[in-house]
Amino acid sequence: MASSLEPITKRTTPATKARNPRLRHIGKLLIRDKFLYVLALPGLLYFLIFKYVPMWGIIISFQNYSPYQGVMASPWVGLEHFQRFFSNPDFFMLFRNTLAINTLSLIFFFPLPILLSLMLNEVRQQAYRKIVQSIVYLPHFLSWVIIVGITFILFSTGDGAVNQMLVSLGFEKIDFLTNKHYFWAMLTAQSIWKDAGWGTIIFLAAMAGIDPQLYEAAKIDGAGRFRQMWNVTLPGIRSVIVILLILRMGHIMDVGFEQVFLMMNGAVSEVADVFDTYVYRLGVKQGQFSYSTAVGLFKSMVGLILVIGTNKLAKKFGEEGVY
Repeated sequence: MASSLEPITKRTTPATKARNPRLRHIGKLLIRDKFLYVLALPGLLYFLIFKYVPMWGIIISFQNYSPYQGVMASPWVGLEHFQRFFSNPDFFMLFRNTLAINTLSLIFFFPLPILLSLMLNEVRQQAYRKIVQSIVYLPHFLSWVIIVGITFILFSTGDGAVNQMLVSLGFEKIDFLTNKHYFWAMLTAQSIWKDAGWGTIIFLAAMAGIDPQLYEAAKIDGAGRFRQMWNVTLPGIRSVIVILLILRMGHIMDVGFEQVFLMMNGAVSEVADVFDTYVYRLGVKQGQFSYSTAVGLFKSMVGLILVIGTNKLAKKFGEEGVY
């Protein structure tokens, strides 16, 4: 009996000896950095509770979910809700509106924080620079209710400030809020005014990490301010730009429910209805939980595919990517 157990003991003892130092090393690291882990705990709990745990509800997109029967007892229907969604005539309208609004945001909104950061980085008077930064940051802290209210005050057809100015100059009034041709432009302009300044925080932080000796070398070579910006600053923040672009592609199907919902009216519903408002209307107001969950899952899968594809494309061009 002893002879049969002896080989087993010899085989397990080295693994145990190799494992114990590794566990002790991990324990030392946890004790040493305990305050850092405590600091990260709220963020980890947020993602765990509000991001990962709700993923369990994805399964109802493959069921005819009933709140009375519960998730486990609701009947399975497979891909029925997805087939219904893709065959719905509204699918192409929703896809077009969502993609158009996000494309306009990607073209006009995404580059603006970079340009604004470059201009702020060139300001040498710190007091003036801080004042400008505070001014461009302020709109981010306003809710969409306030911003849409300001938009109505400025652009309403009846007594809007912009239309009153047009009339005083001899022009006719323009239906900014009820004309579907202006709706996408209005949303893009609102997003730029609200968040362009806030987006400069990351780029300015990246610029602060650029080696000052690179600017000195560029000056010695005769480079002016614009050349330094083009040959030193932009290459120095290129990796940050690529990472933010990859993350932005993951939200290409997310327009922002609150902004669109507040701006939408019957006259512009043809160009205003997006996946977010569609999910709210069918899922919350009409109680079609399984169908609306299937729509949300479709959005998430498109975002995931775009992130993976953009990340691979970035790596092919020599960038690090997100992972």
